[in-house]
Amino acid sequence: MDIHALQQLLDRGRDGPLLRFSLGKGLLDAGDPALATTHLAQCVAQDPDYSAGWKLLGKACLAAGDAAAAAQALRRGIAVATHNGDRQAEKEMTVFLRRALKARATQA
Repeated sequence: MDIHALQQLLDRGRDGPLLRFSLGKGLLDAGDPALATTHLAQCVAQDPDYSAGWKLLGKACLAAGDAAAAAQALRRGIAVATHNGDRQAEKEMTVFLRRALKARATQA
């Protein structure tokens, strides 16, 4: 994934949830979870019903060391996935939520 090309699209005003999702995923894969969370938060702000965006935001927050934000994003994502009938995303986020809650307990 060419993060630079995606960033250029954003810089040219081609903003949208899919672009933000792609940037967030690319940054997370490249080892920059903090910047990934910024783009993924914009993704779900632009499309609150984007369950994959919530799932990846939760993963990025967890990777950035913010278990509380991860749990919050994943709870919202589970609700969205349930509402959309996306059972697979709901199941995956439930697993990630357990990890986030465990991480949050060890951070406290």
